[in-house]
Amino acid sequence: METFLMGHKETEELPGMKGKKHYIYLPEFVYGSMDGLVTTFAIVTGAVGASLSPVVIIILGLANVLADGFSMGSSNYLSAVSEASLNDKKDCEPSQTQSMEQALNCKPPMRQAVVTFFSFVIIGLIPIIPFVIPLFVPSFSDSAVYVSVGATLIAFAVVGYVSGIIEKKNPFFAALRNALIGGFAALISFVVGIGLATAFGI
Repeated sequence: METFLMGHKETEELPGMKGKKHYIYLPEFVYGSMDGLVTTFAIVTGAVGASLSPVVIIILGLANVLADGFSMGSSNYLSAVSEASLNDKKDCEPSQTQSMEQALNCKPPMRQAVVTFFSFVIIGLIPIIPFVIPLFVPSFSDSAVYVSVGATLIAFAVVGYVSGIIEKKNPFFAALRNALIGGFAALISFVVGIGLATAFGI
């Protein structure tokens, strides 16, 4: 696991990276998780605003989380490859003088893409899961929307809190910031869903 996180085990002993090796892929995790939550939550709330059926919500949500997750991972990979071509290869050779910034710039592009993709998909499924439960537990259908909103806002806050701790910023502020961003995006989508449904007589 350490090898995957770091890309090369030699960096384990580097002075400038002591205590930080486990967080080297945090940017990809936060990036993927946040975008997965925002886009999927927006689709779910927009569909709810348009009064679409739970089955349609599941289809739209799953299609988005997989396709957009792949797109995000691919974009991250291409960006990382381009950036790697600009870096001095000597900076990526393990040494006692390698800084944390240099290590972050030397992460294997494919691993960055994989972390982004799985973060997007796994965390992005949170808004959808409550709509799947009624397929097996029909009595849960009336609570699906509320559980989806609550679980997603909590997920926003958790991602923000964790990133705040690791980045040595106020974790509560980071959690609140993430929840507000996600909530505002969902509100916009919900209003648009209602407006379009009314305009087209759905």
